[in-house]
Amino acid sequence: MPETTEIVINTSPLIALVAAWGDLKPLATLYQQVWVPLEVCQEVSRGGANQFAVAEFEQATWLKKQTQPQTISPFLLNALDLGEAAVIQLALHQKIATVCIDEAVGRRMARLSGLSLTGSVGILLKAKNQDASLSVRTAIDNMLNRNIRLSSTVINFALTQAGELD
Repeated sequence: MPETTEIVINTSPLIALVAAWGDLKPLATLYQQVWVPLEVCQEVSRGGANQFAVAEFEQATWLKKQTQPQTISPFLLNALDLGEAAVIQLALHQKIATVCIDEAVGRRMARLSGLSLTGSVGILLKAKNQDASLSVRTAIDNMLNRNIRLSSTVINFALTQAGELD
């Protein structure tokens, strides 16, 4: 499989990765360009009740944060939330083969759109492949402590792939 150098990333993985690592810096070492649609920038910047991940997102000036909204196909808008639809639309428009989406419906629509997929756990595994000293278990524990939902199937898969399953 060819090395992925560019991705378009959705809100949930950005928040999950901040929960896992405390910042987004490892993403900069994994990809030459990480694209963020304006719609996702706005979702992250709203920050929810506790403003979690907002400061880390704003500090990540190396992200390719888009300043113009996407013209999103009605098909995507009717099937997905705005962030996921914008991620897929931006990837298609910029001819970026891979998107980072965690939600099942968004992943399904990305596949139907001919895109390759990763998610927050896939990025953790990519980081582990690049730096064996990283602990996927610790990252997942950090995510769970921040109420990031992961199924036991996903957790066991990740720990097995990382060689960290007891």
